[in-house]
Order: sequence, then C-alpha cells, then structure tokens
Amino acid sequence: MNRLVSSATSVALLLLVAACDSGATGPKDPTELEFDPALGVDLSQMTQTPSGLYYQDLEVGTGEEAQAGEFVTVHYTGWLHDGTVIDTSLGGDPIRFSLNSVIQGWSEGVPGMRVGGKRKLVIPPALGYGKDRYFNIPGNSTLVFDIELVGVG
Repeated sequence: MNRLVSSATSVALLLLVAACDSGATGPKDPTELEFDPALGVDLSQMTQTPSGLYYQDLEVGTGEEAQAGEFVTVHYTGWLHDGTVIDTSLGGDPIRFSLNSVIQGWSEGVPGMRVGGKRKLVIPPALGYGKDRYFNIPGNSTLVFDIELVGVG
C-alpha cells in the first residue's frame, strides 16, 4: 500500500499544474542561485535551451530514443537548489508517464534521451511549478533532477 501511495505521489508531483500569482518571491533565474555542491550542478558545463532549461547528459544511453509526447519509464531524484530532496523513485519501481502530462522542463528535457541514459536537468520556475507552492516545493523554485531513462513506449 505504501508503495502505491508513493507511486501516486510521485506521479502527482510530476503532473503539470497551472501557476497562479500567489505573490511568492525568489530568484527566477538559475544563474542567481548557489547550488548545493552535492548536486553537481555547473551551469557553465550544461546546455541551455532557448526556454531557459539547462541539461547535461551524465551518461548517453544506447537504446531507443524518447520522443516528445510519448510514454517513458524513468528512475529519478529531484531536489531544490539547496539540496533538499523533493521526490525520488529510487528504492522503488520506476515511474511510467506521458511526456504530455508533466512539467514543461520534463517535456522538453527528456526527449532525445536514449534508454540507459542519465541526464541532469536544471529547471527554472517558469518551466516547473511557477510562482505557487506545490506540495513541498516553494513558489519560484528552481528544480534539479537526475533522470535515468529505463524505457520508452
């Protein structure tokens, strides 16, 4: 039962939510943040997309490539920039979901990965949960995710 609740919470955490203006303040640009060294974030070594997403392949996979909008199965851990864990699938079963049903940072950051690959994403608030608190994620949070692509389709 706990595993079912954990999986449901994990999927809920990843679901796209509309951001409302709650008046939350904080840095909206990842370059303004000091990342916990344990996260291994070096923005100067990452690729930045036009939308502001940063990504870095930690290990390039050799399997099938994930495409925009399709279902993927992943293991992941997500943190706030200060190193606070916000969610993880490690220690349980990998999570399967559609890339159409997650935050924009994931919809943009996962396609192009190959099965077996590992990628780090740094997701600014505009591509994550925006200005509002979302469960244990404060408004205007920059998120860091390590993702391992386990399967596609």
